Amino acid sequence: QVQLVESGGGMVPGGGSLRLSCAASRIDFSSSAMGWYRQAPGKQRELVAVITSGGSTSYTESVKGRFTISRDSTKNTVSLQMNSLKPEDTAVYLCNARSARWNYWGQGTQVIVSS
Repeated sequence: QVQLVESGGGMVPGGGSLRLSCAASRIDFSSSAMGWYRQAPGKQRELVAVITSGGSTSYTESVKGRFTISRDSTKNTVSLQMNSLKPEDTAVYLCNARSARWNYWGQGTQVIVSS
């Protein structure tokens, strides 16, 4: 079965950095758009960043200039480099893989940014 396994979450002070990774298995990774979503307590899940199969990227406005998404098709991984973290970035971050034919989610990794 398809697996998306996130890692790299943790607790950091405001202004710090974290790098999240998502390892994908049993999936047509090269044909998948890979995304990072986040969900804070009491809030709706929101798209943070996405990278298409062709390498195009897009970001939600609040993270532009601070976060960078990348993918490594040799390792079937997608990463999210998060710099200048703010307390409002605190959330569970989830990896997503989708195409016209599938939509898969990881279990999520917790990110806590202290003020």
